[in-house]
Amino acid sequence: QVQLVESGGGLVHPGGSLRLSCAASGSIFSINAMGWYRQAPGKQRELVASITTAGSTDYADSVKGRFFITDTWSKDQNMVFLQMNSLKPEDTAVYYCSARDLFVYWGQGTQVTVSS
Repeated sequence: QVQLVESGGGLVHPGGSLRLSCAASGSIFSINAMGWYRQAPGKQRELVASITTAGSTDYADSVKGRFFITDTWSKDQNMVFLQMNSLKPEDTAVYYCSARDLFVYWGQGTQVTVSS
């Protein structure tokens, strides 16, 4: 089992920045990728960014060049971060951290609201 706890959401003006953090604990040795998804009201959950244990990253077209995913590993905990720059109102959503081994694990979500 993997436990995920997100933090860092909030309200920001258009053009602003936020940094989301996700702490993974438990059976982290089996994780092969982590990522961030988001779900806006009335829309399906979508992939925002992902990173593998080999360091390969992938981004949704809508966030390329504005969002950056990074991670740090230790024996007991893995952290994954999402640096979000030049935020737009359409980035408003609940952001979920995910981790994958044979299963997919989800965090509880953190709200990001971009509004003037």
